[in-house]
Amino acid sequence: MNIAVYCGASLGSNTAYQDAAQKVGKWIAEKNNTLVYGGGKAGLMGVVADEVLANNGEVIGIIPDFLVERELSHANLTTLEIVDSMSVRKNRMIALSDCYIALPGGPGTLEEIAEVISWARVGQNQNPCILFNQNGYYDSLARFYDEMVENGFLSVQDRERILFTDSLEEIEVFISDYTPPEVRKYTAHSPS
Repeated sequence: MNIAVYCGASLGSNTAYQDAAQKVGKWIAEKNNTLVYGGGKAGLMGVVADEVLANNGEVIGIIPDFLVERELSHANLTTLEIVDSMSVRKNRMIALSDCYIALPGGPGTLEEIAEVISWARVGQNQNPCILFNQNGYYDSLARFYDEMVENGFLSVQDRERILFTDSLEEIEVFISDYTPPEVRKYTAHSPS
């Protein structure tokens, strides 16, 4: 299975985030999965890739040309694809992957995981979406998704298809039992 990992190009302020990246990277390799990620050597991106490689796993990196030097493209990957834009990078990662996991990160990480979650609701993504909630990093986002349900913008069923956890065992069960959400249907607004 190809697993896309979205994460920061920074290490973050807590070493627990690096530990999480190592834990997920080792797990990907030990389960004979392939990491698909943004292709950089900096930050948590580099940590997760290095851990997969250190455990004899395969890594596919996708990086836009303008970030090759800024994010220090990783030179030792199984495959490194240099593309011409962030949009192509994101679409390529989505197309190559069977599952999407967000480790801690910034706005780019949030954008990437939110996109695959959103695409699942409209039938453009059939794969599990997981937020690796190390030290409660994504607690406020989980609450926000719950508020979407409470306010009628997200169904309970779709919310149940977004996993927030720091347990690899729970992730494995979620992936093996995953059923994609039903394609969202819309109702037209009736003018008063």
